[in-house]
Amino acid sequence: MQEIKAVIFDLDGVVVDTAIFHYKAWKRLADEYGFDFTPEHNEKLKGISRLESLDILLSIGGIEIDSIDERNRIANLKNDWYRDYILKMTPNDILPGVKNFLIDLKNTNYKIAIGSSSKNANTILERIGFDSFFDAVVDGLQISKSKPDPEVFLKAAAKLNINPENCMVFEDAAAGIEAAKRAGMLAIGVGKYEHLSNADKVIPDFSNMNVLMIDNLTK
Repeated sequence: MQEIKAVIFDLDGVVVDTAIFHYKAWKRLADEYGFDFTPEHNEKLKGISRLESLDILLSIGGIEIDSIDERNRIANLKNDWYRDYILKMTPNDILPGVKNFLIDLKNTNYKIAIGSSSKNANTILERIGFDSFFDAVVDGLQISKSKPDPEVFLKAAAKLNINPENCMVFEDAAAGIEAAKRAGMLAIGVGKYEHLSNADKVIPDFSNMNVLMIDNLTK
């Protein structure tokens, strides 16, 4: 049985529900180009970088844009719309059960970190009042490879000074689960099993989660 000393959380869709904000911004972009973008399409964008997400969205619409500058402009436009949404966030946007679980982990001396591909992670953490709560934060501004590459989680473990095999990751995206497993960490999916079947275990949410359940997740 793995001894868990640190718990690493993805941010979007795990600590807070920003998925709807991403979806609204991507859908607005798709509307600008005249094609439909559904919640099912949005599942393919979870956990990956902004430019990779843009490539998927454009392929859904059958649109080709070769110019790197133009692709960056469009991706930044989407991010401007997304930031407009997240700047309205409050501590009430923390997902049910998460705050109590985090406090429980902190009080029982687990190291905790954020491992997110988002370049807006610090803005979100500030808005929800968690900007100085985590022992380490690794976001999209500190990595060169997005999930499913394990870089973000390995950097988080290094910042915590904890071996990867002693880390547990909570993720809501298939790409994040793959990244955690490639890092040699225990990967716990948060959400629906059909989207996270590669996880070591899957929980629906954090509503009933506490530190006593960590041992059960390692078995």
